[in-house]
Order: sequence, then structure tokens, then C-alpha cells
Amino acid sequence: MLRRDFLKTSVAGTIGLTLGTNTLLSASCVGANDKIVLALVGCGGRGLGCIINCCKINKNVEIKTVCDVNRTKLAKAVDSVEKELGYRPTPVENMKTIFDDKDVDAVWVATPEHWHTLAAIWACQAGKDVYVEKNPTINIWEGRKLVEATAKYKRIVQVGFQNRSASYAFSARDYIKSGKLGKIVTVKCYNMLGGSKWEEAPETPVPAWLDWDKWLGPAPMRPFSPSIVEENSRGGWLSYWAYSGGKLADDASHVMDLCRLVIGDPGHPKSVYGWGGNNAFGGSCETPEFQTVVYDFDDFSLTCDSASATNYMYKTPGDIRNDITRFPNWRNNSTRTEIYGTEGLMYLGRHGGGWQVLGPDNEIVAQDGGVFPDNEHQTNFIQSLRNRKKPNGDVEECHRSATLVHLGNIAYRTGNKQLIFDPATEKFLNSEQANILARGAYRKEYEIPEKV
Repeated sequence: MLRRDFLKTSVAGTIGLTLGTNTLLSASCVGANDKIVLALVGCGGRGLGCIINCCKINKNVEIKTVCDVNRTKLAKAVDSVEKELGYRPTPVENMKTIFDDKDVDAVWVATPEHWHTLAAIWACQAGKDVYVEKNPTINIWEGRKLVEATAKYKRIVQVGFQNRSASYAFSARDYIKSGKLGKIVTVKCYNMLGGSKWEEAPETPVPAWLDWDKWLGPAPMRPFSPSIVEENSRGGWLSYWAYSGGKLADDASHVMDLCRLVIGDPGHPKSVYGWGGNNAFGGSCETPEFQTVVYDFDDFSLTCDSASATNYMYKTPGDIRNDITRFPNWRNNSTRTEIYGTEGLMYLGRHGGGWQVLGPDNEIVAQDGGVFPDNEHQTNFIQSLRNRKKPNGDVEECHRSATLVHLGNIAYRTGNKQLIFDPATEKFLNSEQANILARGAYRKEYEIPEKV
């Protein structure tokens, strides 16, 4: 068999693989007669679209309740579910109503990032399974608390790192494991997105359509700004440390999580160096316009360049993401990974695009196409609810991927320093300031307890 044909697999049938069990999963739950009742917390476009699609591709799954503190989005969510699925879910503004509902089996958490972990832990404590969007955490400590809650309450928690259900990710991992790429010497992740100068809009009274106190939740109280929350779109909360990890947590988290999977899911790095700033446009956002992060994995390095300043770079186009026979133009692909081995260079696409290995003289010596694995990830979640096996996006590995985001941001926020990290204790050895940022702080009534 030619190396170029190594592990060529069709993903047209959307087959997922449950990591750690080697159990093949079908593309849908056809034939299942046990109903699964879902509830959505966070009715933005991503969460609403995913949960509706999940009901369409999996048999006997329905949405009972939708929840949002943005009343406009909440009303639209009810209408959207009725239009797409033929029934109207119950709208609520307080997520605890969902946790108290014994009919709800699983909660889909698609809030802004600062709410992800607390909502997921509350759901676990209420006996609910959870699908939580990326980045699952806003600091390192709460990630460990989510892992502990998942285990203590014996819950299924699937993190929205969809690439963990991509068949081309598994074939890339198998190719590297076979030794054909040689020994990995360095890995480069890219998240080179476009952007422009960002300035915060003036403070205004809280609009009638929003419960501002509940939107802030664990974050500190502050005056409302339309730069943070918008009525009909995502808003600019990614520009604030209190609500997110910035671009590194948004798109780059997917890139680095896929990279970790493909190279064998290594543990935490032993040190991190971060650099960044608003040096492109000079905007006032707290999260940087550009970052470079270097992670020390002992026998290889991993770097991540993340930007909201490179308007000439492009994500993999949608038509290529849905065509297993085509590959991106790697040179200007904004969300690629480059894995350098002693025997070849692997280019790897995020959310579709597949992978290709180059040998001498730019010869393509192996490749596998791939499509955006949303369907596979949603199907894997429903299968896990029914068979109680760990999902592809299991919280432990996804916590390690999320920690890469936090390490990079903490290195930047402590003055672009190199920080020494203890993987066993998940603490920094040379900076108390870094350990404070790794722990985070929470507003009264929204604290994550030491013992979950």
C-alpha cells in the first residue's frame, strides 16, 4: 500500500470513535426507544443551532426548556425550535429552574465562557449530564473542579471540542503513532484571524431586554456597556478577561486541542513563555490583539501564534470543510497546525480540511480528507448518554487543552514572562501572581466551592 493512501477513510458516513473504549458508534441513534430530554442554557446562534441539529440527527431526543437572560434571544429561541422541530419549548430566565426539573436528562451550556464551569458543575450536582461549549473554563483551578464534579456525580460531560470526534483526527494520530512521521521535534499551531481597532462604547443604562446581574454571574459587578453584550448578536465579551480568554480561548483552543489529540494527548507542559499586546491597531481591549506562546513539553516544543490582526489569512472555506477530496491552501490557512517530525511535515486542518504529510521536494506522501465533525460530536454525546461510556470530548483531556489557553494568557498577563509549571499540582513554581490568576475569583452567590 502506498504511503499516500495511508488510512484514507471516508467520513461521508459520519462514524465516530469513542476514545478509550474502541467502540464504533453509528451516525445516529436509529432504533433507540429511550427518550432523552435536553435543555439549553445560552440561546446564542451557536448553542441554539447545535442543540436543534442534535435533535434532528439523533432519534428520540427533544428540547424541553430554553434559558437565557437576554429576553430577545430567549423569545427567538422558542420560535426557532418550533420552526425547526415542530413544538415550543418552555422559556425560562433562571437556569436553576432547569436543574430542578426531574424531566431534564442533560443540559447544553452555551453561555459566554465565564459561566461555563459554574453552570456545568450546578448541572452535575443536580444529576444532569452536560454538553459544555469551549473553552470549558476561564481559569485552571475551576477546570480541576469540573473534572472532580464529573467524577463525583458520575456524569457524562462532553466538551465542545468537536475535532475530538473527527475521523481524520484519529487517522492523523494513527499515522504519527505508526512512526512514519519520525520523532516529533516541534509543533506550531496558528490562529491568525482578521480584526480591527477595538474601543469600548460608553456606559449606558441596562436595557430592558437584559438581566445584567445574572449575565455577569460569577464576574465582578460593573456598569453596562453595549460593547460587552448585544441584543441580537454575540457582543464583545471576548475582549475582557472577566468573561473570556480572548482569541486564544475562542478559535485557538480548537487548534491546540486537536493538536494534542493527534500527537497522543501529552500531559501539561513544564513551562510556558508568553508574549503579546495591542501592537497592531492599538485598541483598548484587555485581551491582546496578538499573542505568541511557547510551551515546553520536555522533548519537543509547541508554539501558538494567535492574532486578530491578519486580514489576509483565511479559515478553511466551507466548501472544503465539507469535501473529503479537497485540502486547504496551507500557506495562508489561518487555523492550521504544522507537526514537524524527523521524517516529514504534517499539515493539519481544524474543523475539516484533513491532513497532508510532505516529504522531500514537497512530495505528498500521505493524506486523509476530513469534514467539519459537528454531527459526529453531537451523535457521540447522545450515544454516551445512553451507554454511559466516556464521550470523545471527555472533560479530563479537554481540561488539559483548556489549560494551554490559561497558561498562555497568564504568561502574558504577568508581564510576558516564562513561568515554570508543576503538572502534578497545577501550580506555578516561580510566580504567586500567576497562581492568583490561575485560581480566579467569584462574586458572592456565584462561587465554585473548594469541595464540589
